[in-house]
Order: sequence, then structure tokens, then C-alpha cells
Amino acid sequence: QVHLAESGGGSVQAGGSLRLSCEASEDFNSNYLYCMAWFRQKPGKEREGVAYIDRTGWLDYAESVKRRFTVSKDGSRNILYLQMNNVNPEDTGIYYCAAKSYGWCKHNHQYKDWGQGTQVTVSS
Repeated sequence: QVHLAESGGGSVQAGGSLRLSCEASEDFNSNYLYCMAWFRQKPGKEREGVAYIDRTGWLDYAESVKRRFTVSKDGSRNILYLQMNNVNPEDTGIYYCAAKSYGWCKHNHQYKDWGQGTQVTVSS
């Protein structure tokens, strides 16, 4: 099992920025990390996919965060990042890092390896 650990969450005013980090126990070249993704769970809502990245460089984002969030990797440190710019209160939630080893990266039900989450709170 891949171990993932998120950090970087906190409180920020609307319009501000945060950068979340996810450290992985496996090298990013590992087959366990074919797909990596950021999910979030808003208060009272179901968990949703936010940003995706695969080993080929393919990226995708939820419509609500396009042009504001950027997902990237630091392969030398096995860290996945989510740069969050121009945040708004709708971005509030617990953000999770996830990984899977197979399939289409946006088949969200296939993600089995998860971090513990990091809280992001955006105030007006």
C-alpha cells in the first residue's frame, strides 16, 4: 500500500493562495502512482475530484477550479502539489491526496490509497 501524507492546509481569505503538499512513500516512477489526484470533501458534501495527474504528464481539473488551481509533481522528492490561487469560500473543505495504479485516472471509484487529509478554510 502506498502511504500518502498531506500538508499545507490552513485558513486563508478569499482571493488568497495556498499550496498543498502530498508526500508519497513510493517513488513517483512506481506503478502504484500511475494516477495521482487531489480530492476534497466540502462540509456536508460528497468527496469530489479536484485535480488529476498521471505519469505521462496528462492533467485535468474539476471545472470549478480550472484556471485557479495547478497540480504538479516534484519527482526528486516524491511530492505532489496543489497550488491554489484566487481561492473562494466554495473551496473550503478537507483536501485528500490519492493514488492508484491502473485505469483511467478519472474513474474516481478506483482510488484506494489515500492520505489523512488537510483542512482548507477560506473566509470572505
